[in-house]
Amino acid sequence: MRILTVALQKDGKLASASFEAIEAARLLGGEIYTAVLAAETGPLAEQLARRGGGKVLAVSHPSLGFYNDEIYTRILTELVGKYQPELVMGPATFYGKALFSRLAACKGGCMASDVTGLTLDNNKLVVTRPSYGGSVITSLEAGNGQPFFVTLRPKIYPEATEGAGEIINEVVAPSCFQTGTTVKETRVESGGTLNLAEADVIVSAGRGIKGPENVKLVQDLANALGAAFGASRAIVDAGWTQYSFQVGQTGKTVNPKLYVAVGISGAIQHLVGMQTSKTIVAINKDKDAPIFNIANYGIVGDLFEVVPALTKKFQAELQK
Repeated sequence: MRILTVALQKDGKLASASFEAIEAARLLGGEIYTAVLAAETGPLAEQLARRGGGKVLAVSHPSLGFYNDEIYTRILTELVGKYQPELVMGPATFYGKALFSRLAACKGGCMASDVTGLTLDNNKLVVTRPSYGGSVITSLEAGNGQPFFVTLRPKIYPEATEGAGEIINEVVAPSCFQTGTTVKETRVESGGTLNLAEADVIVSAGRGIKGPENVKLVQDLANALGAAFGASRAIVDAGWTQYSFQVGQTGKTVNPKLYVAVGISGAIQHLVGMQTSKTIVAINKDKDAPIFNIANYGIVGDLFEVVPALTKKFQAELQK
């Protein structure tokens, strides 16, 4: 099987999920190609080649400093046509989801998003992904003779760490760079330090924090743990914090190594967005809260006493 992974970068730094896609490709076997697009791909391509990216297809151009749907789609469509991969994979991040839906439409291929498993069954690729809010796991296979486009849920696969590769500097048609949209800059949203979808540790706040003035209480714990801050839909709808922090069915689906739920009761809409976390710790004064049904560890107590104590403890550990 010939597999093309798409490595996404921002501000000249590769997304960790790009290396997870390479590892997923390695586990499937076959011939691996990795596409990387940037204003200057040199250091990025070298990193990908050293970490198992196989034949790294590097496209450098000044207009690739920032992500642009149109330009990325045209370039990758050209590379897919040239190398004829059977499987094209990338991360199910904000940019990855937007890009792969366009690619699949342009190439007439099948697409599966937010995939959590890849296997070969009698030389046919079968992917698994959650459906209906995570209550059903669906198996899909492509059979139309076109490339199968897949976005992988972050943190499902480990990152590729090593492997010999080679760099191929690609030259694409000038028409690929023609666009009616020019991206001049990207800005990090105020208050957001880590990407929720890629974070290894997430600390989320729920209605139990009682008011917007207590959001900082949970953010302080997140900072002490070096974690991303998340939120339930209830406090987002109440205007206590921004939508970009929302975890759940109508927010972001996350899969960290550690998820700490502070004052979150455990409504199904929230659980479907975080229940695949490796370890879940719940802090809630209600011992019958549904969140405890899926938590690995539970602290039944007043979060206004528990959270500051934990924050103080972790801050002390950082200073050692």
